[in-house]
Amino acid sequence: MSARILERIDSPRDLKALSFEQLEKLAAEIRQEIVSVVSVQGGHLGASLGAVELTLAIHSVFDAPEDLIVWDVGHQAYGHKLLTGRRQRFHTLRQEGGLSGFPVRSESPFDTFGVAHASTALGAALGMAVARDLRKESRRIVAVVGDGGMTGGVAYEAINNIGHLGTDLLVVLNDNEMSISKNVGALSKYLTRVTTSRVYSKFEAELWELLGKMPQGDKARLLASRMKEGMKNLVAPGMLFEELGLRYFGPFDGHDLRVLVDALQHVKKLKGPVLLHAVTVKGKGYAFAEEKQEVFHGLGSFDKVTGAIKPAQPGPPPWTRVFGEAMVELGAREPRLVAITAAMPSGTGTKLFGEKYPERFFDVGIAEQAAVLLACGLATQGMKPVAAIYSTFLQRAYDQVIHDTALQKLPVVFVLDRAGLVGDDGPTHNGVFDIAYLRSIPNLVLMAPADADELRHMLYTALHHDLGPVALRFPRGNAPGAPTAGRFELLPLGKAQVLRAGEDVALVGYGTSVDWCVRAAALLEADGVLPTVVNARFAKPLDAEVLCRLVQQHRLVLVAEEHQLQGGFGTAVLELCEEHGLSPAPVRRLGIPDRFIEHAPRERQLELLGLTPAAIAARVRAELGVPASRPGVAGTRRP
Repeated sequence: MSARILERIDSPRDLKALSFEQLEKLAAEIRQEIVSVVSVQGGHLGASLGAVELTLAIHSVFDAPEDLIVWDVGHQAYGHKLLTGRRQRFHTLRQEGGLSGFPVRSESPFDTFGVAHASTALGAALGMAVARDLRKESRRIVAVVGDGGMTGGVAYEAINNIGHLGTDLLVVLNDNEMSISKNVGALSKYLTRVTTSRVYSKFEAELWELLGKMPQGDKARLLASRMKEGMKNLVAPGMLFEELGLRYFGPFDGHDLRVLVDALQHVKKLKGPVLLHAVTVKGKGYAFAEEKQEVFHGLGSFDKVTGAIKPAQPGPPPWTRVFGEAMVELGAREPRLVAITAAMPSGTGTKLFGEKYPERFFDVGIAEQAAVLLACGLATQGMKPVAAIYSTFLQRAYDQVIHDTALQKLPVVFVLDRAGLVGDDGPTHNGVFDIAYLRSIPNLVLMAPADADELRHMLYTALHHDLGPVALRFPRGNAPGAPTAGRFELLPLGKAQVLRAGEDVALVGYGTSVDWCVRAAALLEADGVLPTVVNARFAKPLDAEVLCRLVQQHRLVLVAEEHQLQGGFGTAVLELCEEHGLSPAPVRRLGIPDRFIEHAPRERQLELLGLTPAAIAARVRAELGVPASRPGVAGTRRP
């Protein structure tokens, strides 16, 4: 028999026979396993380390998958994966064909809901609870939400409905940021230990019933309720939840297994909606993650012994840094410039601006709708707001982009980071829908840079466009070229750039695909094919003059994009042909097909989808009937 307890855990049922001492040893083993795997594969480390005891306690008390456990976001769910039959595959985390970095329904019956965007667990759990009630079932429903997830408005919408419906539902608040002083914490621990006891709960219910039977019972109940509320307001942080209709218990030490198990066993028996508040330490048990919580929230590979993060390979700067540094430079020139982000200052590069101009930087938390509305309000007062939000997260504020921004022609600049395939984070984070969901909106300009300098020029151009909103997209990874500090250029609106002129085929790129087209042209030239290469720059408005000329003068026009084909940039080119009475027969599109793209390294995703210079060249050869030249043999141009 193995000395490691973890190797004997194949499902949560195996936890039932363990003592507290064994559970504590298992917690240490889980942390060791998470650090070992994430140090190699990368991933979301801090939150999962902080939730180990909470995960063990929940799975020890409840009977998943009969009882349904919903994990908000999924950053905290690595321990959950290890305990639910995926231990032997955990080393494949975030790898092609391996485990997802988030809970996925198709991956395990223990993953009751797919979660990667924050704040969704409460609403989904309420739906499960209502379904249980309608089917007259007795299973328990547990939603585990982090304090970060509670900054999202959708979480409070769900809480409002949970309190209104009053159904049996346990909300576990995993709080790894709230500070509780020692005195208040000790008193709270005592009070919550008392209030979770069966004796107290029974006494409270019986007293309430007794008061109702007394003369003027309603007044007596009102007086008792006010006394209870007054006491809790003095010593407990949970009155907001109590007022919304959830019984609040806590805060508890989220790393004390005995306390957690005892509390969960008691609240499990209570009727109606309950919130249990556990205070945890992000990165718990791994000193480097505890000391640098933001850095170790989500990261690539690192040395697990020293905590040193593997240095990036030499090369061009990341798109995110180019944007952040440009914002700092423009902030010095333009005092009306304001940066807004939704809980992603480091991820979007706006942290640099915030450090330089803190009074003009706003992080609204995981609340994209609030971020866009804040930008709109600023724009009405003559400010120049830049809302930097991942492409996949701006989807959450779609109504605000249409109704509050574009309809009013407000000059808000949307900077969409991670626009395109994101690699290991997979389908929930791929930013491959933004061209389609934004292109249909009137008054909105869409652009995408081909290199680092063009990103700077586009940001500068967007800030000088006062006729409505502008959306600027760029991908994850490094930007081609070196940015030129201090230089900004105003680009002509809706004008493409012809990079090279040819005869046989026109390769049209938008954003990242421009570089693919340039390199594909070099491959085709070796085959005697003379390509034209165009940097479209704008998806809206399109450069009708240049694009129509390409269709008329070339045997083939190939449009490449890092985006879904449906409704994307290539579709816009086809629509342009129709509007101008041109036959689109020579137009071909390369992009992402009508399916969600699973996690794998980004370059591998592009390769599998045929979005590489070699694949573009091969498609052109096939369309034109041109054989590839043999190595060392000059190509012959097809007549």
